[in-house]
Amino acid sequence: MSTPSSIAGLNALGPAERDRLYAEFIPRVLFERFAIDPGTFCNSSGQRLFEVRGKPGSSMVEVTLRHEPHAVDPILYAHLTDTVNGQLLIMLYIINDPHSERFDTDRLPDGTPTEFGIFRRNLPAEEAAFRAGLTPGQVRHGLRVLRQSIECFERFVARLGLTMFFAEPLAYHNAVVFEHYGFTYQQGRRWMESIDTRFRKDGDLLRRLDGSTVFRQPGTELSIRGRSWAIHDGVLGEPFTGVHMYKVLGKHAGISTFADGVW
Repeated sequence: MSTPSSIAGLNALGPAERDRLYAEFIPRVLFERFAIDPGTFCNSSGQRLFEVRGKPGSSMVEVTLRHEPHAVDPILYAHLTDTVNGQLLIMLYIINDPHSERFDTDRLPDGTPTEFGIFRRNLPAEEAAFRAGLTPGQVRHGLRVLRQSIECFERFVARLGLTMFFAEPLAYHNAVVFEHYGFTYQQGRRWMESIDTRFRKDGDLLRRLDGSTVFRQPGTELSIRGRSWAIHDGVLGEPFTGVHMYKVLGKHAGISTFADGVW
C-alpha cells in the first residue's frame, strides 16, 4: 500500500501504521538520548511516551514525544495540517530540553495561559528567560537538534510524495532561523527587510531601544535574539504576523536578508 500524501490520509490509517509514519520525522537522536524504543515508543519500564492526536477525517495532527509519561513539557511537539491546496503546513514545532530550567513564560502565576505572550504576559518569567538566553516563546532551552529535525522532516515530506512544505514563524527569530536553513518567504520578506533597516543607524526601532524595559536596552539590535525580544515587547507598535515561509526539499540557504552578520 502506498503512503498517503496528506495529513488527512495519514489520519485515516490504522493507529499502528499512522503512528509509525508520523514517528519518521522525529530525529533518531531523541530516541537514543532518552532511551526510548523507536519501535514500541516505550521506555525500559514499558511506558509509552509517544502520542498522536489525529482523528480519521481530520486534516490536522498533534504529535508529542515525552521523556517521562507525565512530564509537563514534551521533548518534541509538532502541530501539522494540510493546506487548502494540498500542501503540508507546520503550525507549531517545539523541542525542549526537559532537564533544563523551566521559565513559566507560557502561563501566569494563577495558571492562566499566556498564548505565547500574545494576549497576556508573565513579565518576571520573561525577564528571567531573557537573561538565561532563551528566545520569545521558549519555556526551556532546546536540544540543539534543529538541523537533524529539518533533515528528518524533509525525508518524511518526501515519503508523502510532496516536494515542499510550509511554516508560519511565530516570532522574528524563527523567521531568521528558517531562512538560515533554506526556507524562502512566501509572504513577508519585504517586511522583514524593513524591520532590519529600522533596527540600523537612524532607524526608528533603534531609537526605541531606550532602556525603558529589560528588552529594550541599547545594543539589543545587534543580535537576532535581542531584536526578537524587543519586538515581542511591542517595539514595532504592532504584532509580528503575516510572515509565511516554505522550504523546497533539498534547498540550502541562499542570500540572506541578514547577510552582513547580524545574528
